[in-house]
This record gives sequence, C-alpha cells and structure tokens, in this order.
Amino acid sequence: MTGEIFKGSVSGCVLSKLKDNGSTTPSGLIGASLAHAFALFVAVSVGANISGGHVNPAVTFGAFLGGNITLLRGILYWIAQLLGSIVACLLLKKHFALSTNVSVWNVLVFKIVMTFGLVYTVYATTVDPKKGNVGIIAPIAIGFIVGANILVGGAFDGASMNPAVSFGPAVVSWTWTHQWVYWVGPLIGVAIAAIVYDNIFIVENTHQQLPATNY
Repeated sequence: MTGEIFKGSVSGCVLSKLKDNGSTTPSGLIGASLAHAFALFVAVSVGANISGGHVNPAVTFGAFLGGNITLLRGILYWIAQLLGSIVACLLLKKHFALSTNVSVWNVLVFKIVMTFGLVYTVYATTVDPKKGNVGIIAPIAIGFIVGANILVGGAFDGASMNPAVSFGPAVVSWTWTHQWVYWVGPLIGVAIAAIVYDNIFIVENTHQQLPATNY
C-alpha cells in the first residue's frame, strides 16, 4: 500500500503542478512530457518488485480482467493510487499554489517530499534484496526522479535534495540565508523514507551482513 501511495504521489505531483500553472506553449508541453516520463519511469521501477509497477487504476483493472491479480488486490491498489494523487494535490495546493508566496516552511515541506521520493527510489532499486533485475536500471531511475523533481519544483527553490550541493555555493558566495532548510528538509525526508521502506518492505533477516573487514 505504501508503495502504491508513493507512486500515486509522484504522478499526482507532476500532473497537479503542470495543470495548475503549467504553460501550453511548445516548451511547456515538452517540460510536461519530460516530467511525466521521468516520474512514470521511476514510479513503475520502484514498484516493480512490490506490486508489478501498478500506477494507473485503468491498467490495474486490465490486469484484473486478465486474471493477473485478484479483485481484492486490485481494489487495494486503486485505493492507494487515488490516495497518492489526493495527497500530492493537497501538498501542492496548500504549499505551492503561488510560487511568489512560497515561505521557508513551504520549502522545508517540499524538501522533505522530494528527498523522500529520491531515497525511496534508492531503497527500491539498490537496497531491497528483492529488487532482482530492477537493480540494473537503478542509476537511470535515481537520475530520473531527480529530473522529475527539478522539473516540478525547480521554480520554487532550485529543487536541491543534496545538502552538499547547497553548501558549496553558500561557502563560495558566503550567503547563508535559510541554509538550514537545505539540511533539515532532506535529512527528514531521508529518515522517513528509510524507516518506511526498511520496516514495511524489507524483512530484518533479509539484510546482507557486512563483511567482517568493514567493521
């Protein structure tokens, strides 16, 4: 369920942001198509080893008609997909409806959400012992979630999810205004993603023991 909610949130975030104040110019449409492509690629990739990558209720219905999933599982997927879309739209409507009025707290929330998505993707494609062949595309999936976040949130705060990336320019320009946001937000997002994925999708006894030489 958590995986489906995350996937619904990724797709919902992109759709809400681009529909609300996106441009219908050729460049705007290109941005919309790229954001959707990136987000969908990541959503399917991170859910492949959990649910088979269901993102769209229509696709889930088709899988049910084909006898590939049970009715109960299909209903649960639908609920999670719709919840994810609602959560994403609520976040954007409440915090980022007008980019000119974005406050430091709005940015903090967005940092948490973006970094959660990034680390969830890392866990699903590299850490999860059940990742299987999905691990092959981990670098692409991770790059695409960053790209989708930048396309959706770059106008708000630069969409930095890496404290090191924010720290370097601050040192060079000696500008430390709200620097804490670029640390606190990502670290909270990381913690939530790690706790959620580790405790819901990774069973304790499936962790790989580190070699003794690493201690």
